[in-house]
Amino acid sequence: MNASPVELSVAGPVAELRIRGAINLDWTRALRAHATELRSRDDIRVVRISAEGRFFCPGGDLRWMADQPDRTAAVKELADAFHAGLVDLTATEAPIVAEVHGAAAGAGVSIVLLADIVVAAESAAFTLAYVSAGLSPDGGSSWLLPRIVGRRRALEIMLLDPTVDAHQAEQLGLVTRVVPDETLRQTADGIVAQLAAGPTAAYAAARRLLLRSAHASFEEQLDAEAAEIAQLAGGPTGTEGIHAFLEKRKPGFG
Repeated sequence: MNASPVELSVAGPVAELRIRGAINLDWTRALRAHATELRSRDDIRVVRISAEGRFFCPGGDLRWMADQPDRTAAVKELADAFHAGLVDLTATEAPIVAEVHGAAAGAGVSIVLLADIVVAAESAAFTLAYVSAGLSPDGGSSWLLPRIVGRRRALEIMLLDPTVDAHQAEQLGLVTRVVPDETLRQTADGIVAQLAAGPTAAYAAARRLLLRSAHASFEEQLDAEAAEIAQLAGGPTGTEGIHAFLEKRKPGFG
């Protein structure tokens, strides 16, 4: 039996999505099913995305696309399923950590952009690759990329289709940290463990505020910040954090 292109495993508060191969309809359906499950759970405190094989993700399966009798309808179904999975994934309370080795192309880059923290091996390389195949971006990259690197640099990456190596990606802000390949998993382990033990509700509030800031006015953002910090201060997360600080002890966020 062939392994699922996207597998979900859960160990305590940590969920890991293990991806493999190019993105076809089976791939997107598997991602969507797992993301829907994660969105419905309240025991997950961090989501980890890793990959199996030589590459992180080569992007859309062009051979699959070429074989479709109605390619327009098939690719629309593919993109819709992929996007629904991404929406559910970003709706989880838990922060998302991606560990990237080898090539990330096309929608594989979108997954990287979606993550909150990205640890990249020195072997990692990134290319959108859409225009080289006569296609346009999907997976939210046209929304995410300019917010990370700016409009001008985003257009350069989208239109000229360069391959960006790991250290260039770090300079651009596409990844958080670059480490030797042999320490990739270990480094990600440390970040995942720290997030899993941290204040999940505060992480979720920070993520919501950052997403909201893209379309809110300054005054609206201030109002949102006031509401979020007040809610946290009066709830169990803020109560534990405040008391732990005053008592000079390490907080225990349950």
